Parts: sequence; structure tokens; C-alpha cells
Amino acid sequence: MIAIDGPAGAGKSTVARLVAARLGYLYVDTGAMYRAVTLKALREGVDPGDAEALARLVRDIDLVLEPGAEGVRVRLDGEDVTAEIRRPEVSRAVSAVAAVPAVRDRMLELQRALARQGGVVMDGRDIGSRVLPWADRKIFITASLAERARRRQRELAEAGVHASLQEVEAEIARRDHLDSTRPHSPLVQVPDAIVIDTTGLTVDEVVTRVLDHCR
Repeated sequence: MIAIDGPAGAGKSTVARLVAARLGYLYVDTGAMYRAVTLKALREGVDPGDAEALARLVRDIDLVLEPGAEGVRVRLDGEDVTAEIRRPEVSRAVSAVAAVPAVRDRMLELQRALARQGGVVMDGRDIGSRVLPWADRKIFITASLAERARRRQRELAEAGVHASLQEVEAEIARRDHLDSTRPHSPLVQVPDAIVIDTTGLTVDEVVTRVLDHCR
């Protein structure tokens, strides 16, 4: 069981997915789960800051992660929303939604249910600190703000979304602040985590380092 944490745009999801594939483990993208909740809230006109409405929203949410040859597909209420959850409006609201205790508690239930299957690689903000504090390996992946902004801008461009580097960098810095200062399950680097700074490293180099630590 491997827990991978780190700030927005550090490359956690890509690395976690590849590590899981190399080990034959299940990859659980917790960030995608929070994005799916955010997308549902936006579609239903729920304010990202309305904790009571969000609590009702997630109570019976139909959220499924489906492993596939091209990565994990996210199904919300039976619809494949894998691409939709990456849109800028979701990115802008997801930190506020993820800060709501009722949302985190409901996602915690779903994430631990997946982890109980064994052989998982799970990435997010509070995996090593709260979701899976008993994980066999805890990895904290980070990178410089400039590097993370360049990566995120490239991802958006590949998805057909235009955003300036300055806009992306400002958005990531805002998310860093919200994620690390929220009172409930903030982004933290736990003392027993192995820190990997991915600035200037290729994805393959990062994956190799993680696998070396896991072995």
C-alpha cells in the first residue's frame, strides 16, 4: 500500500498511475474524486462554500473509478466525466469543495473501501496523514511553482483549454494556500514520508525513484 501526497501540479497522479501499473496495483486518484464532487456541485448550482448543501450532495453520490488501459476513468451518476473534471472552472472551485468536512469524510469512506482491496497506490493531499496513515510507503512529491505551472499549462493545452502561464501559476499558488491552510485534513508532509523533488526530472526518473524506495 503506497500513499503519495503533494501539492497541485507536482505530477502525483501521473507518477502514481505508472507506479501502480509497474507493480500491478490498483491506482486510486483521490483528486479526481473531489473534482467529480465539484463538477456535480457546479452542475446543480450548489455554491462551493455551502457546506450543508455539499453534505447533502455527497451523501448518496454515485461515483465510480474504473481502471482501464488508458488510465482511470471517472463515472459520475453513470456518465464518464474524466475530461470534464479537468476543466478550469472545476480547478478553481475544487479546493473550496474539498475543504468541507462532510465531503472529506464521505470521500474518506470511499477511499478506504478501495484500499481494503489491498495492493493500492493512492495519491492526494492527506493520504499519508489521514486516509492511509498505516501505508507501507509514504511519498511526498513536490516541484517548484514555476515547474508545476508549466506542466499544468501543457495539460490544459492538450485538453484544448487555453490559459496563460501567469494565470495557471496564480491559480496553483492560490490552491497551495487553500490546501495547506484549511483546518480539516490540510496538505502536510508527514515526518515519515520520503520527499522527491521532481523539478528537472523526467516522469520515468521519478517513477524509478519511487519504485526504488518501495523495493
